[in-house]
Amino acid sequence: MAYMFFLCILTTHLLLAPEVVVGAEAKVSAIIVFGDSSVDAGNNNFIPTIARSNFQPYGRDFTGGKATGRFSNGRIPTDFISEAFGLKPIVPAYLDPSYNISDLATGVTFASAGTGYDNATSDVLSVIPLWKQLENYKEYQTKLREYQGPTKANETITEALYVMSLGTNDFLENYYTMPGRSSQYNLQQYEDFLTGIAGGFIEKLHSLGARKISLGGLPPMGCLPLERATNVFRGDNCVESYNILAVEFNNKLKALTEKLNGELPGIKLVFSNPYYILMHMIRKPSVYGFEVTSTACCATGMFEMGYACNRDSLFTCSDANKYIFWDSFHPTQKTNQIVSSYVVKNALASFL
Repeated sequence: MAYMFFLCILTTHLLLAPEVVVGAEAKVSAIIVFGDSSVDAGNNNFIPTIARSNFQPYGRDFTGGKATGRFSNGRIPTDFISEAFGLKPIVPAYLDPSYNISDLATGVTFASAGTGYDNATSDVLSVIPLWKQLENYKEYQTKLREYQGPTKANETITEALYVMSLGTNDFLENYYTMPGRSSQYNLQQYEDFLTGIAGGFIEKLHSLGARKISLGGLPPMGCLPLERATNVFRGDNCVESYNILAVEFNNKLKALTEKLNGELPGIKLVFSNPYYILMHMIRKPSVYGFEVTSTACCATGMFEMGYACNRDSLFTCSDANKYIFWDSFHPTQKTNQIVSSYVVKNALASFL
């Protein structure tokens, strides 16, 4: 009953919330991104890992039908966030050699698909750990100062919006599937371990000049098509225990933002929570024009992501806009746009 009441309130809020003016004069200088496949625009294309998506049908609805390395049929959330702030419509990958520092000065992502807060998570698929993303950001600062000059670069660094989006892989690709962490920590202890890493990372960003930061929460992990497909005893329903975990961990991240806002001078840290808007879309898909929620567009829509989601599949859907999920783990461009609009209105609006 309480959940249905929340859905009613959320629906009303979405219908009445003011529209974000796309293309308005930016009040942030750049969008700087850290995280996993939810916000990787192609960094993994340039490292030795199988966690890639730089091939069709990925990107089939992106400009020019290009598979950039984004894990979607089109744009990802940070692309839409950048556009909402009056910046460019895409946030490029730092490791992509086709971009130079002039392209990256107003937005760049250091994210790597398959990574997490925990270094052990990045080891699973040999991707870029969070600490290395920070080292790449330091290198970026050096290039930015050479390009813009120290005064202008320091202003860019201070006025930029820093977006963090990760954590799902720590649980689904690491804790629940690999033997190491689950033998060291119970679930609550592991949540606290990850929260400590998130706090330390934010403190380091602050020491490097960051002041406007968005800490992203977990989605309803139990409703991802991969998890629903393996939930054989519940008739492909969402895995409730994973969703309970996501809410619990999100509460800890939210508490972390409140704590750090009181401790770090000059910081404005917000918690961006995608959980409830995604859950509302899954429970009430017709409100958003969706038809399919439990399976994904690509291939059979149950198990495939990365190389298993390929152009030769007979099952890949013709219209991704009818689907919430593109592959078994990642949303479609349409879903990304809706979630991003919600996050901008409800968490990032204070930066507009």
